[in-house]
Amino acid sequence: MEIDRRSLLRTALLTPIALAAGCAGSIGALSVEDGVYRLLSLSSQRAFARLTIPGGFYDDQLTRIVPPASGGDGVLSAVLRTNAVRRQVAMAMNEIAVEAADRAAPIVIDTIRRMSFADALAIARGGPTAATDLLEAQVGDRLIEAMFPEFSLGLSGDVVEILGAIAGAGGGPNYAGLARSASALANRSIFRAIGREEAGIRANPQATRDPAILALLTAGSR
Repeated sequence: MEIDRRSLLRTALLTPIALAAGCAGSIGALSVEDGVYRLLSLSSQRAFARLTIPGGFYDDQLTRIVPPASGGDGVLSAVLRTNAVRRQVAMAMNEIAVEAADRAAPIVIDTIRRMSFADALAIARGGPTAATDLLEAQVGDRLIEAMFPEFSLGLSGDVVEILGAIAGAGGGPNYAGLARSASALANRSIFRAIGREEAGIRANPQATRDPAILALLTAGSR
């Protein structure tokens, strides 16, 4: 029986886990680390829920992936300077990104679970995306590497078809550079989306009805 990976993502992010006690202390029965964990978990859950629906990347100006003006290849660079072609390539890249995000999600989940929040209170008192910024630094390039095969395979098919139909270019060019760029752009879009959700939660923590988040952000405002 095929597992619904997106349902699994939601379950994994919302399942409480034991967190090591940190130096930041506790707020009543809840630790500051619990609050940061829940803040990142909910932000990531909401971001991936938006990104993994059809059009999840392309329909959102914040996360839309726009191909570079140059593809690093003579034929590809020439056609990518044509607006009509760039738009179709962008649509292909954004469609692939929806599937590539499925590869990225488990890495984000695992990173959140493994993170130690040595200065959790500083995160609580930080800027609107302080927790997301820490998460992005912890993940590093792992999302890019995980998504690259999806983009490499998808673009080699979709872009060849676009070039063949529009420019008669056939399947000669090497799309590795474009796939690498698309992976890096998708990576940035994912963390932009998580950061936006974190900022929204910080602006209205009461809407979460999550006691750990409420306790964290109340402590962070002191």
